[in-house]
Amino acid sequence: MAPKKIIIAIDGPAGAGKSTTAKRVADILDYLFLDTGAMYRAVTLAAYRRNLSIEDAEAMALLAGESVIDLRMQDGEQRVFLNHLDVTKEIRTPEVTQRIAPVAANAQVRKVLVRKQQQMGKDGGIVAEGRDIGTVVFPHAELKIFMLASLEARADRRVKDLMQVGIQADIEQVMEDIRRRDESDAGRKHGALLQAPDAILIDTSLLTLEEQVQRIVALAYERGA
Repeated sequence: MAPKKIIIAIDGPAGAGKSTTAKRVADILDYLFLDTGAMYRAVTLAAYRRNLSIEDAEAMALLAGESVIDLRMQDGEQRVFLNHLDVTKEIRTPEVTQRIAPVAANAQVRKVLVRKQQQMGKDGGIVAEGRDIGTVVFPHAELKIFMLASLEARADRRVKDLMQVGIQADIEQVMEDIRRRDESDAGRKHGALLQAPDAILIDTSLLTLEEQVQRIVALAYERGA
């Protein structure tokens, strides 16, 4: 009898290691990796390119609805496509990071993207990461993880991630961007950063990537994956 396909929901603040860890867990389990943050970044990039006001809630919702966002695995790496163009590098630029908060807090945009995300995970076999995955997108997920890390550790990781795609960043500025993002994520009315009551807390500040991955994979097997 083949193992069942469960939903693994990984939440946590920016830079806690969610994306890299979720991707590795998905690889090991042969599950789909769903980077929900990349979807919000893609909508933000689309608005930036069109010079649309990110504060215009209705215009942003229409943009989210008409944007074709694909997450594809190519050569072992997830690539993000916006309207059939590869924007994997562009969505990680400081210009997008500094503008994403109002987009992610837009209730109408979230409604559109959450519906798309739930459709992707309707049959299980998915590792989804974001900031309200276990509370809003997949509240009935079989395994919920909430990842934390110190501000310093998160900023250091973000700078290294940017360097890998050829972007140089000042760590002090990155720390300030993350601090502002934390405040925005925790205080916004829609899609706030919350730990689900049944989520397992993992502090990744002093953990290696492999330690994070193996801990979650072990928990997934306990849940029947």
